[in-house]
Amino acid sequence: MSLTASLDASSVTVVPGEETTLSLQILNSGRTVEEYHFEVVGACAAYSAVEPAVLSLYPGDSGSVSLVMRPPRDATVPAGETTFGVRVMPTGERGDTVVPEGRVTVLPFTETTAELVPRSSYGSRSGRHQFAVDNRGNTPVTVRLGAQPGTEQARVVFAASELRIEPGHAEFAKLRVRPAKRMWRGTPVTHAFQVFAAPQPPEGEEPPPPVLVDGSYQQEPILPRWLPRALLTAALLVLVMAGLWYALLRPAVKSAAREAVTPEAVRSAAAADRSEAPDEGGPDGTGSGGGAAAGAGTGGGSAGPTPSPGSSAPGADGGDTAAGAPASAQVRVRDAVGGGPNTGTALEVPAGHTFQLTDIVVQNPQGDAGTVIVTAGEDTRVLSLGLENFRDSDYHFVTPIQVPAGGKVTMTIDCRRIGKPVGAPAPSRCSSSMFLGGTMRPDTAG
Repeated sequence: MSLTASLDASSVTVVPGEETTLSLQILNSGRTVEEYHFEVVGACAAYSAVEPAVLSLYPGDSGSVSLVMRPPRDATVPAGETTFGVRVMPTGERGDTVVPEGRVTVLPFTETTAELVPRSSYGSRSGRHQFAVDNRGNTPVTVRLGAQPGTEQARVVFAASELRIEPGHAEFAKLRVRPAKRMWRGTPVTHAFQVFAAPQPPEGEEPPPPVLVDGSYQQEPILPRWLPRALLTAALLVLVMAGLWYALLRPAVKSAAREAVTPEAVRSAAAADRSEAPDEGGPDGTGSGGGAAAGAGTGGGSAGPTPSPGSSAPGADGGDTAAGAPASAQVRVRDAVGGGPNTGTALEVPAGHTFQLTDIVVQNPQGDAGTVIVTAGEDTRVLSLGLENFRDSDYHFVTPIQVPAGGKVTMTIDCRRIGKPVGAPAPSRCSSSMFLGGTMRPDTAG
């Protein structure tokens, strides 16, 4: 081999932001004039260079070049030790390339900046901020957070007392500014404060000065300034409405009521009372009422009234058996996602009766998603709804839906997504309920 290259020192220490030089010795032990090119390899190649970049030597001569390292003072060059090499490449004899190696140690440095976001806050009970701390150094740093002592009218409280920040990163700490006393009403008061971020150096080193940031908090009154005027305006509005009622609307209502009481209206009301009043029999079985019932009692005939055409005769228990009785029912159906639809029966009409369905209320309290189908009788589909479209939905039918004896009123749900009720544990299945109302009428013999 006709080339020999060596570094003056196998290790070097560099300071970020400063320049360090290391000599490289070159010996041409060949028989021809040779030109050498240099290339730095390793992590330090980004901030290193060889000067001069080209060196020519006669046979038997030696020379030197300088390896110059200029690491920048930022987080891109991490602190610590790493290896490097300088590739020496002859122009004529490529096979004689050598790479002397060494080690470089980058010293650590600490540099932090801080910012308060937002710089000013306002509120009646507290102000909220975020303290952003940026590590611009080349080594991880632990930062202590705090507030400078000052006015006692407001107190600064941090959510965390320390932050650990990696090189080139920023971390955020939440803080709140609380006033010492509540202010119910009055002019807003501004409280100035100052927070700091103090980097903690390694043992034996002097701590750098803390980073100070100014902020302010404007304490607003709890009762807004417009509240007294709003209350006064509301009171005046109530007095005006009461005055209008007593001055205009009340006399008009009384006059309309008097005009409605006509002789014809009085006679119609009296006739209606007489037709609805039942006859009362005396001790001897004769009618004690007036009119036709009294005359019938005198003649010894029946004192009971004659049923009008189309009315039903009273039953043995004195009730009206054909009019029907109000009836209601409810059902709750639960279904899991992907398990197929699930059906629940709210009402089954007994034998000898017909149910007249007039009202349905469907509830989806969890806010589930899916479909709900309400059927009555054999295959009569009354409702088909999407669960995600409602929470409570009611329906009233002017023409009742007739459900014959043996028929059922059912609700079927098919769950696609389970809802999430606010302030309650997450349910495991969809859940819907239905309430229905109507009249249960007995069937009459034809």
